[in-house]
Amino acid sequence: MIWQSNRAVDRMDLRLKRVYEAPAPDDGWRVLVDALWPRGVSRATAALDEWAKDLAPSAPLRRWFAHDPARFAEFRARYRSELAARDASVERLRQRALEGPLTLVYAARNQPHNNAHVLAEILRETQRPAG
Repeated sequence: MIWQSNRAVDRMDLRLKRVYEAPAPDDGWRVLVDALWPRGVSRATAALDEWAKDLAPSAPLRRWFAHDPARFAEFRARYRSELAARDASVERLRQRALEGPLTLVYAARNQPHNNAHVLAEILRETQRPAG
């Protein structure tokens, strides 16, 4: 993982938005972080720049979690573990957020308990070099 100074993370412009909310000009780069396409939303309406299926939780994890707030702490830990194996994709998004506004787009109704929030936490974290 590439080390980021606190100053770099402080200038990160990272937002979260449900895909059912209207896109805004200040959303910047809009990336869907779900494995499944949101029901009832056309590609034109979603106005996405990217669909990062590789950063979505695995199907077994998604089914186990089922957006149950009581399982969120365990979901967070398991999802973070999955994302650790996708470091290059996470770092690519981190760099994108440092370059300008990045909006993580998701479909979940449960806004505080979903994968986009966990991914945002990881993107905002600083990593120190090992050793």
